[in-house]
Amino acid sequence: MGRVVDADTLATLIDVDRRAGHRIAFANGCFDVLHVGHVRYLAGARAEGDRLIVAINDDESVRGLKGPNRPILPAAARAELVAALADVDYVVLFGEPTVAGLLERLRPDVHCKGTDYTVESVPEREVVARYGGRIAIVGDEKTHATRDLIARVAGASQPPR
Repeated sequence: MGRVVDADTLATLIDVDRRAGHRIAFANGCFDVLHVGHVRYLAGARAEGDRLIVAINDDESVRGLKGPNRPILPAAARAELVAALADVDYVVLFGEPTVAGLLERLRPDVHCKGTDYTVESVPEREVVARYGGRIAIVGDEKTHATRDLIARVAGASQPPR
């Protein structure tokens, strides 16, 4: 089971992992209402490194990205759920619009993004290039969306995928 930690603790843990020769992979997202697309994304990210950090948007940043009725689950619950996944080593919360600051601080070997991105469209690509990391596009085709799941639960008529 992974650990939910603050950024300072995470930096120390990653330093220890690096000295032990581990490659560090990094993924991020809201992870509001965990679904199979999230699991597949994180499995793909884990395959890129020996340790996987997952940065999760805090509640305020989720509202800014997804609207006033989100998140469904509070940040602490989302972090605990993601940390419970076998592929995840560390979970950290963040409130900035992007994970650029965390990437600059932690300098993971690989910054992993889902298939709704291309290497060229990753917002933090210049940060990753500056410190010598690489970007990997991982996970399955983006056919799973939390908004669709929420709509189905709310009674909207959407066919199952």
